[in-house]
Amino acid sequence: MRIDAYAQVQQLYGNKKTHKVQKENKTTFRDQLEISSKGKDIQTAKTAVANAADVREEVVAPLKSKVNAGTYEVSGEDFAQKLFERYNSAHLGSF
Repeated sequence: MRIDAYAQVQQLYGNKKTHKVQKENKTTFRDQLEISSKGKDIQTAKTAVANAADVREEVVAPLKSKVNAGTYEVSGEDFAQKLFERYNSAHLGSF
């Protein structure tokens, strides 16, 4: 029995590698995003608020002109009443 021949045969079979053929996956996946109608409404509202002016000029302009002219007057009673209402709403709301 020749062991040398066996070793040579084993080397021949050991060197032979089988290559597996991999199938190419031709399926493509794409991410999708779908925004609900509620989300679209929220986006529209956010855009409208962002584009709106911070100051309502139609309210501020007459007051500004009265202050500049020195004709703007505040009733002490009205001021006290509003201050009292605000104080009550702040303190009663916490109970």
